[in-house]
Amino acid sequence: MFPIQDSTPRKTTPFINYFLITVNFIVFIIEITAPDFDQFVTMYAFVPAKFNPANVSSYQSVFTSMFLHGSFLHILSNMWFLHIFGDNVEDLFGHLSYLIFYLLGGMAAILAQYAFTINSTIPTLGASGAISGVIGAYLVFFRKSTIETLIIFFIVEIPSWFFIGYWFFLQIVSSIGAIVTNSLRFGGTAYFAHVGGFLFGFLIALVFWFIGGGKRKAEMV
Repeated sequence: MFPIQDSTPRKTTPFINYFLITVNFIVFIIEITAPDFDQFVTMYAFVPAKFNPANVSSYQSVFTSMFLHGSFLHILSNMWFLHIFGDNVEDLFGHLSYLIFYLLGGMAAILAQYAFTINSTIPTLGASGAISGVIGAYLVFFRKSTIETLIIFFIVEIPSWFFIGYWFFLQIVSSIGAIVTNSLRFGGTAYFAHVGGFLFGFLIALVFWFIGGGKRKAEMV
C-alpha cells in the first residue's frame, strides 16, 4: 500500500514540514557528492557499537543520522510519507512545537533501535524513525480521515486508522522476525526505530490531545 493523499485539509502553511523536507534533500545531495560516501555516512550515521550513553558527544550522531539516507528511493519514499502526514500534524502542534516533536521523535526512534542492536557496527540512518512519530501522532489526531492509497494498480480510499494500523502491524511483525531470524546483524530496515518512533509520537499526541488542546484543535480542522 502506498499513500497518494489524505482527506484532511490543512489550515496553515506547513513551513516546518517544507523546511525538513528541503534539509533532508540538501543533506542527501551533500552525501552523494562527498569524495567518500561511505566515510561520510560512517562519520554522521548512528553506529550502535560506538555509542556511549554517558558521553554527551555521542548524541551528535543520534541527531545527524536522521537526516541521512542511503539511496534515492530511500529519501523519496521517506519524504513522501512526511509530505502526506506531516502537514496536518504541524497544523495541530504549531510550527515550533512540531519541529521539537519531530526531532525528539527521531532521537527516540534511534535509541529504540539501539536498545536491540547495541553491539552492531552497521550504521543506522534515515528519517523514517522521526516520520514514524509523525504517523503515530496523525493516528491520534486524524483517525477519522481517509487516505487515497495505491494498491497494485488500483487507487482506493482507506480509513487512516486502518492504513496506519496495518502499517504498524507490519513493523511489529518485521521486528519480531528480525529477532527470531537473527537478521539484525546484517542490517536492513530499522524496524525497531519505526516502532519506537511511532510509540513516541502516539503517546505525545495523546497527552496533547487531552491536556494541550489537541482535541479542540482537531475538531476545528
